[in-house]
Amino acid sequence: MNILILGSGGREHALAWAVMQNPKCDKLIVAPGNAGMAQIAECAALDINDGAAVATFCSENAIDFVIVGPEAPLAAGVADRLREAGILTFGPSKAAAQLEASKNFTKEICDAANAPTAGYAHFTDAEAAKTYIRAQGAPIVVKADGLAAGKGVIVAETEEQALDAIDDMFGGTFGGAGAEVVIEEFMEGEEASLFVLVDGEDVLAIGTAQDHKRVGEGDTGPNTGGMGAYSPAPVLSAEIEAKAMAEIVKPTMQAMAARGMPYQGVLYAGLMIKDGQPRLVEYNVRFGDPECQVLMMRLGAQVLDLLQAAAEGRLNDAQVNWADDHAVTVVLAANGYPGSYEKGSVINGLATCPEDSKNMVFHAGTAQRDSQIIATGGRVLNVTARGTNLQEARDRAYAMVNQIDWPQGFHRRDIGWRAL
Repeated sequence: MNILILGSGGREHALAWAVMQNPKCDKLIVAPGNAGMAQIAECAALDINDGAAVATFCSENAIDFVIVGPEAPLAAGVADRLREAGILTFGPSKAAAQLEASKNFTKEICDAANAPTAGYAHFTDAEAAKTYIRAQGAPIVVKADGLAAGKGVIVAETEEQALDAIDDMFGGTFGGAGAEVVIEEFMEGEEASLFVLVDGEDVLAIGTAQDHKRVGEGDTGPNTGGMGAYSPAPVLSAEIEAKAMAEIVKPTMQAMAARGMPYQGVLYAGLMIKDGQPRLVEYNVRFGDPECQVLMMRLGAQVLDLLQAAAEGRLNDAQVNWADDHAVTVVLAANGYPGSYEKGSVINGLATCPEDSKNMVFHAGTAQRDSQIIATGGRVLNVTARGTNLQEARDRAYAMVNQIDWPQGFHRRDIGWRAL
């Protein structure tokens, strides 16, 4: 098969790494890719949010299968355009992608599915939102309704923080994503992620992970796109996973189908777990980042078979073969992230890091300049390792982190602390 992966981050590098291991993959192109992906696949300059351009590229390059990595092309309807052109595609339609593209849409679907989630209110007016916050008090959660690259969620511990978040969102800090806001009750518990493949009818759970959203150790400081992750997540036991599938995921998928927008792709269910009961925090319509990195590390070559089965509507006879192992990924981010940061600094030491089935540095925001790797984003590298237990995986990951020489970056030293 000739395969095209859309995206340029650590998630897409991990997908590419797993897909390349499958003998069915004859040729792999990544658009636009990054310096890490360029080492294992061909990179193509392409506007991945332009469905017509992507479809044309596929026909010119005899692409058999497209895997859409990030949320923006899905929200833009790229998967619809590709399917119209007869190209096998992994990723939901524009209508179904509203599960991530609109927080309010997700809440309405959860209401229809009777899926347990936080109480909420939806606002298009700042003063009305502030009045609601003053009536509810803190802690409270303020979310930009649209796509904000994982940063449009403010967990406000004080009323003042919540009111400031309203000013930021309606003031344009998150662009169009903040033109509407959803305000939710603060849910207590431990958060974890469940990943499910969906083919329009059938669903298949393919793993759990726990992300570290806060920038600082001990889960302190502002929210980020994610500073590290590990898989599996012990808090998401088999019993709780089964409950989440029965009470949240399957009813949601049935509600989507009933609305004439059947879901096909990967569904990321962010869950808050307390006293053995899962409640939905959010849905994402793509693999989480950096959770994808630990999942790919554990799944390996079978990933291509599973994604193809989902795209072809064959999940009813698919199964996941899990090794009894663990994986950890540590994010190296540019100093200043998630605020302003400088680009263009040189990263040394990557050549000394092992690259095999148990150790991998996935590139998230890099480019090659002359013969050097430079940082081009906020989250720059995902140092990822597998082990027979979580401690071994973590030790391997941090051993690689210690080999990387990048004074302009930082990382958390406590990834996996909840489980350990």
